[in-house]
Amino acid sequence: MNGPILCDTTLRDGEQSPGVAFTAAEKISIARMLDEIGVPEIEVGTPAMGGEESEAVSGIVSLGLKARVLARNRALISDIDASLGCGVTVIAISLPVSDLQIERKLGRDRSWVLTQLCRSLKYAVRRGLSVCAGAEDASRADQEFLCEFARAAAACGAERIRFCDTVGRLDPEETFKKVSDLVSRVPLPVEIHTHNDFGLAVANALAGIRAGVQVVSTTVLGLGERAGNAALEQIVMSLKHLHGMETKVRTERLRPLCETVAQACGREIPPGQPVVGEAAFTHESGIHADGVLKDPALYEPYRPEETGGVRKIVLGKHSGRRALLHKLKELGLPLESLQVSDLLEKVRCLSLRRKRSLADWELSRLYEETFVLPDAVEPPCRGKV
Repeated sequence: MNGPILCDTTLRDGEQSPGVAFTAAEKISIARMLDEIGVPEIEVGTPAMGGEESEAVSGIVSLGLKARVLARNRALISDIDASLGCGVTVIAISLPVSDLQIERKLGRDRSWVLTQLCRSLKYAVRRGLSVCAGAEDASRADQEFLCEFARAAAACGAERIRFCDTVGRLDPEETFKKVSDLVSRVPLPVEIHTHNDFGLAVANALAGIRAGVQVVSTTVLGLGERAGNAALEQIVMSLKHLHGMETKVRTERLRPLCETVAQACGREIPPGQPVVGEAAFTHESGIHADGVLKDPALYEPYRPEETGGVRKIVLGKHSGRRALLHKLKELGLPLESLQVSDLLEKVRCLSLRRKRSLADWELSRLYEETFVLPDAVEPPCRGKV
């Protein structure tokens, strides 16, 4: 079964993550990688910012990517002209639809929003642009007005509506209800754009997909405003393994992509990051390590190679005998006639003292202390570490 279209906005909303700033060269490199792994739509930035932002957007357009290249705009003629100047042919025009944002941010009313939406849409369509109408703060909007906004967008030439959970205030059940209602009542395909303020961006995006959206917005590593957005790599793997949906993304390239983006952000990928974190396929617990050595499917949802990862067995406080023997064999240390109980106790003790798993050199040293020179040093539990 084919999954929804992925519209990755790492280069726009992802870059709005606090402290993140991509150079034009970095944006071009990331766009090329997104295209190479099979992401079909890439939202690349906001041309109205001018300067290096416009240079990056123009540079990405000139690559001739297979992916559709989108630029983000406010509902202003000047923004649309800036996008046209960069050579893009697809844009997103964003307007608030919640009364809170319409009144307190814009100082306007619903009528003004609809008028501005149609004015900007008609201007863009007359100039040959394909347009996604972004409903900012849709999750807090009056549902009747949201549907009115979507119908007006359709009448004025938009090709789809973007439902934005701008402050991440929905849960999956509420997302499903709101999006299902919108999908059933408007004549446009719906895109879902979720934020992670309560840690629910991926779950809400998946709920939107179940509700019938045709496009889902993502960012690499879940980058984005405040707590971020729905992570591309998590959406892709969830669709594949939880919902049986194919996205045509080359999943084995996900980890290299994430590493490139993390480097451009000046950040490390957290070890526990789902899908691409180093710990995602690292096993220490004795029961789990024993199980994985027997059959990886016992404690892994899919093979690590699918995302460019590697399975690791590490030794620490919770390790068991089987994992220890496996690691010794991996290091080429002789196993014949070994009684490993003392060594296992030393491994657990040293790991506890150092608050981490042991490095290979530490295990080799403990092996020598236990089996080669057993009287040379004190055991780590009693001696100085």
